[in-house]
Amino acid sequence: MSNHSGAAETAGQPAGGVQSVDRAVSVLEILAQRGEAGVSEVAAEIDVHKSTAFRLLGALEARGLVEQAGERGKYRLGFGIVRLAGAVTDRIDITQQSRPICERLAEELGETVNIAVLESTYAINLYQVRGPGAVTAHNWVGQLTPLHATSSGKILLAQLPAKRRAELLAAAGLEKLTPGTITSKARLEKNLAEIRERGYSTTHEEFEVGLNAMAAPIRSRDGEVVAAVSASGPGYRFTDERMHELAPLLLKGAEEISHRLGYLG
Repeated sequence: MSNHSGAAETAGQPAGGVQSVDRAVSVLEILAQRGEAGVSEVAAEIDVHKSTAFRLLGALEARGLVEQAGERGKYRLGFGIVRLAGAVTDRIDITQQSRPICERLAEELGETVNIAVLESTYAINLYQVRGPGAVTAHNWVGQLTPLHATSSGKILLAQLPAKRRAELLAAAGLEKLTPGTITSKARLEKNLAEIRERGYSTTHEEFEVGLNAMAAPIRSRDGEVVAAVSASGPGYRFTDERMHELAPLLLKGAEEISHRLGYLG
């Protein structure tokens, strides 16, 4: 690989500082794959001089991302990786622990079931199971959805401290997505208070015309609401009356997932 930025760019490789980041990530991937590797192996694998590989490993070692394995000059991943991974392992755990319960709920409710968590000013869907009666094949996984207009978003908002909620809503705005979207802060706060009292949320064509949904909170070991489990379906079938009728099943499912995450309440 040439060290000239022009040549690097024409070869489709990122240049300058970005190239260093690209190489550092490649080093981490090599160590993840091999378990251990020496400077020469790393240099050969990413096609750089040994001195460059040594500098990269040194920089990663200084941040605790790699460590030397004994006296043999080999390197392996360090515990700094665990610190970084901690930010996502909880989410992986939520997805794994909720899978069988979501599958059962989708069967019981006959509608599409999703697990969502708070991500910046959105609710992001981590996992989905389509119910037997699902009308569309829409995949919500990975999709960022507005907090104020979705059942999951409302559950996640409802449990936040008032100050944090106000900050999030100010940053996100209360965009009108359908004629049914709540765009008044006072009206939304009233709705969220009802949700806290009732234990679950509902939306009526607030995110998409023709789509209704309900959601219940998932709690972690310490009782904090870390996710929401929702069921959504066409408004003509998943009516307000039907949602309230099925709510105990959703609440029971949410409770089971919470217990699997260590919540004892």
